[in-house]
Amino acid sequence: MNSLKPGCELEGELFKNVYDKTPDYIKNLDLLNFDNKGEFTFTLKREHLYPHSESNPEGLNLLEWFANYAKEAKVSTAGIRGPQNILYPQDTRFPINLVGIVLATLAKALVAREKYEGKQVIKLAGSEVRYNSALYLDAIARIQAAQGIKTLVPQGRKTIPIWLASFLAFKLDLVGGEYITSSHGISVKTATKDLNSQGSQYLPEESMEFVNKIQEIFDTVERDGSYTIRVAAEDNPLIDEAVMSKLNDGIDLYVEYLKSGVAHHLENVNKMKSKLFVECVGGCAYRTLSRVLEKLGIQDKFVWNNVEEDPFFHSIGKYDTDPKGNKVFYDYSVDATVLAKRPDGEKFFPVIESMHYEKVLADYPLGTVVLITDPDHDRLTVCQIEAIGNEPTLDEYGISYIQLDDNRILTVYSANQAFLMLMNYRVKQLKSQGKFKNHPRFMIKTTASALSWDEWAKAHGIKVVNVPVGFKEIANIMKKVELQLKNNPDKDVIVDDVFGNSINLGVQPRLIFGGEESGGMIMGSEDLIESLAGRKAIAMREKSATEAIIVASLLAANLEKDNKTLSEYLIEIFDENNIRAKYDVREDIAYYNESEPDIEKLKQAKIKGEALRTQNDLFYLSLAIALREGKADLEAIKKVLNNTFAELGFDNLKDVKFVGDGTYLRFADKYVEIRPSGTDAKTKAYAGGDNLEVIEKFARVMGNYSGERTELHRELIPDSFYEEAKDKALNYYLQFVEKDANNEEFVIPEYKF
Repeated sequence: MNSLKPGCELEGELFKNVYDKTPDYIKNLDLLNFDNKGEFTFTLKREHLYPHSESNPEGLNLLEWFANYAKEAKVSTAGIRGPQNILYPQDTRFPINLVGIVLATLAKALVAREKYEGKQVIKLAGSEVRYNSALYLDAIARIQAAQGIKTLVPQGRKTIPIWLASFLAFKLDLVGGEYITSSHGISVKTATKDLNSQGSQYLPEESMEFVNKIQEIFDTVERDGSYTIRVAAEDNPLIDEAVMSKLNDGIDLYVEYLKSGVAHHLENVNKMKSKLFVECVGGCAYRTLSRVLEKLGIQDKFVWNNVEEDPFFHSIGKYDTDPKGNKVFYDYSVDATVLAKRPDGEKFFPVIESMHYEKVLADYPLGTVVLITDPDHDRLTVCQIEAIGNEPTLDEYGISYIQLDDNRILTVYSANQAFLMLMNYRVKQLKSQGKFKNHPRFMIKTTASALSWDEWAKAHGIKVVNVPVGFKEIANIMKKVELQLKNNPDKDVIVDDVFGNSINLGVQPRLIFGGEESGGMIMGSEDLIESLAGRKAIAMREKSATEAIIVASLLAANLEKDNKTLSEYLIEIFDENNIRAKYDVREDIAYYNESEPDIEKLKQAKIKGEALRTQNDLFYLSLAIALREGKADLEAIKKVLNNTFAELGFDNLKDVKFVGDGTYLRFADKYVEIRPSGTDAKTKAYAGGDNLEVIEKFARVMGNYSGERTELHRELIPDSFYEEAKDKALNYYLQFVEKDANNEEFVIPEYKF
């Protein structure tokens, strides 16, 4: 076994599972030795492309790895991610592995060198706390240095959040960045999130540029028998810690940004009687967030939990039984809002339950706000300790909670609920400052997010642009808006949403909010944000839990002053804005156990699961595409759906649309979206409306449907059309992305930092 030592019994069980399932030839691999601090080379051989066997003992099966990697690059919503062998990272049987990261990094470096020939290319590299992150960061920096690319890394190559890497890529006018994370995914998963010069995650066409370059490398290997990859020394001067050290890891620049936006009246936070409790899942958040709060002068009002960095995430979300009660290591991820069912059918929050808040929060008073952030510190879950006895009101408004003791409960707000409170507070903040009317306001949200956001926005005269799931989609709209602001500053800005609506945002609009139901958000500033070289943006390109925490803290301070709970504030928003769609749900359907340590079993289970996911998706998607192309009308689609789901009702269905990555069904009183995961064998079913019981049923039944085509479905949708639906959908998605796109070429400036 390698040098990793388990920190607890459960982690030891995980390590033993991985060790036992790893064959000896993998354990004995010595392909890329990054313990060698000097320069060295790695020769990629033809044998490496093909499977390992007695006749091919050097086989790595890289052709199969690459086929799956390229497939995901076309659809990925958050980096090309997947499980890794946490003990033996050179294991190319896994989607993410050291050899693959070296190849992808080299390919991206070659693309950058061609694009910016004769220029000094500078990128940033960072990571959170996942297994092997330090190794991957070292590999990325040294491969780039060998290609003449300068890489900025944090002081001591320590962790930073994804949003800080994104912020600095834009603010410093870098060619881009590499960030190692898998957000709130399970511990054995990881990914490289590729950031472009805007600080935004790569769109599929950007990913395909370097994927094609990997193919060129493989073609050379096939033709010539080998390809030599150079690795620079660890102390190569192109690997630069000095810039980040000088910039205090970018903290000072980010605090300046916060002060130009949401960080106003911070004295109200300092006046609070209670403390704000921050849960640093994985520990990465603490190193950066604590310094930001200190710079803002409010650090004394925060208390911390789990500040030490731990790739096992302090056992959060980890169990020794699966949802069916089987004795096996099982990881629910670290998404605090995940709901699961016990074998007896009772619903519970497995991630929050594993945080043991009945003990951790035992001495905290009523009203304490709990802020839970994930390992790369971009998502936020908001909770609050309330008095027992409030449950009937909470149930009436669809607010979840868990019992802490005989006197207290912990309310757990979905991002849909929490962010509605934060955006409402932000509008009140701007109005109190006399700034709200200075610009027309708009928000960018994903279609899977709450209908209540759209209703609230309408009540405040705020335009809404709906996009597919993924923060890169939100960033893509930002860039389209900025192009029009730059070229026609005195004209109305008009953009299309993914529903096909053209939306007039007005002259010189400003973003009030950009976010998604999975817990990520950003807010725009009043003045356009300017990079060091003068590029301008309406908002940053990545969700930031730090920005969300600042707004949440200000809201908490105001509510404490008024002796009001978050639940009372949320209900107040519903009432003041006549919001009907108070409820929202998400049903997560996983078709296999992601924690399975046997990679061959995992691969087979994933293939079977992907087939089930795709069958479910195509049932709905083919109907949406047929309606769009005039091959079917709405009445015929209602007939198919009523026939398939006798226990549901589709008579008030108003539209069925493909929304970039899923199928959206709009009813008179609700919506349902069925969306296949772009990265895994999962289906997500979202619903929102005015009746919680009804939307829960729709999401559960439609999300879990097998996708088997009924006779009526086959009569309406011919086999040939059904089989083409996915390709048609991809073309429609690309049309949406590319229409009015901001394709301005990035020009490397003269750097002054």
